[in-house]
Amino acid sequence: MLFCSQSFLLFFCGVFLIYWLLPWARARVYLLLAASFYFYASWNEWLAGIICVSSTLDYFVARGIEASPSNSVKRRRLLLCISIVANLSLLCYFKYANFFLHSLEETLRAAGLAASLPVLNVMLPIGISFYTFEAINYAVDVYRGHVRAERNLANFMLFILFFPHLVAGPIVRSRDFLPQINKPKRWNWERMQVGTEYFIMGLVKKLAIADRMAQFADPVFADPAAYTTHAVWLAVIAYALQIYCDFSGYTDMAIGCAHMLGYKLAENFNMPYLAANISEFWRRWHMSLSGWLRDYLFIPLGGSRGTAWQNNRNLLITMTLGGLWHGAAWTFVVWGILQGVLLILHRSFQSFKTARPPLEAALASPGGRVLSVGLTFLCVCVSWVFFRATSFTAAAACLTRMFIPSDGLGSPQHPSGVVYTLLLVALCHALGQNGLWKRLLLRLPAPVTGLAYSMAFTFALLLAPDNSKTFIYFQF
Repeated sequence: MLFCSQSFLLFFCGVFLIYWLLPWARARVYLLLAASFYFYASWNEWLAGIICVSSTLDYFVARGIEASPSNSVKRRRLLLCISIVANLSLLCYFKYANFFLHSLEETLRAAGLAASLPVLNVMLPIGISFYTFEAINYAVDVYRGHVRAERNLANFMLFILFFPHLVAGPIVRSRDFLPQINKPKRWNWERMQVGTEYFIMGLVKKLAIADRMAQFADPVFADPAAYTTHAVWLAVIAYALQIYCDFSGYTDMAIGCAHMLGYKLAENFNMPYLAANISEFWRRWHMSLSGWLRDYLFIPLGGSRGTAWQNNRNLLITMTLGGLWHGAAWTFVVWGILQGVLLILHRSFQSFKTARPPLEAALASPGGRVLSVGLTFLCVCVSWVFFRATSFTAAAACLTRMFIPSDGLGSPQHPSGVVYTLLLVALCHALGQNGLWKRLLLRLPAPVTGLAYSMAFTFALLLAPDNSKTFIYFQF
């Protein structure tokens, strides 16, 4: 059930009405748990069962960690390892088994050995990368003493299965979500308005922008060598808009649904294309993943402690594994390596800039900020080529066309569509960055605000392509 589908709207409206009609807090928890299981089982009931089994294991392991004596370090570590290994094994089997088998087969053939390894008939559970990371952060936090192990199995299952964030995040921390379950939920019109605003904003991003930008990007990335340089650049920019509006649109709708049910999910995007450097970009893009990689991978590796070489090594390992997390393909690994290299170059430039006050002052000026934002956006767009391309051959063809002027087919859609969309997104970013958007909404009379919501909803439906695409991050 896609968030932008009629089936989901009917499902959510039913859950929403029953939820607020129920007078008992515990009944609402069980309703959300049942609805979340049904939401996932409507895609595949067997995989929904696997999530429940793995979550139950994580629940009892965390209880065991907390119950272990503080001086029993080996037992606590063993239990933590059981949780981490179980979750990563699940992730590796479903997501990476065929990838590793295929890579091994290609390596053996390259070495001149005859090899024919089996292909496993594995169905990838939607959102497995998200809920395995949530389970791992819970076990680690209990081990570190940052949170207490949840005593109620239903509460813990709801933390993992809560349907707004189940399949594509944001990655939820147990210390943020579990305390909300037992808090009294009272009807609040202002919160309903906030939830509605988020949901409609996400719907517009997904249907009116992301799905339409896919019409520019998909044909070109399918055969980049056939298109002109101009068309390939338009497709790359269109994909940058598509992936941002697709993923942030899903997150907005997830946050909106959660608000309407009395829960708060963490923000996952903060206008990342306004970032003035790659480090700032990663503080604004997919913030729940960036925070997870920092707290549970980068810092345990040593973080920024140690020598410059060690810092750079930790960054490169973290971003490489972050790339692999996104997908079972070497193109994702290269994309992650690129992000790590860009972060290392940024750190080196920071040291270079600090030693030259005039350069630092120039870059801090309005003109310098615009230049930095433009250069960062360019670097991000180029790196998206590896994220989107289906193979290194396609990525090489795309990059060749981008930087070596070539003839070929023109853009599959009129170029003005990308230009106007880019200007619209830039305008919305500018309004949001300066706080003008919030001040405007506060001053509008309620009937005008309601009319604006209705127009935005209609606008999204009218501009939606005939064949709506699934969310990009469902594959991760």
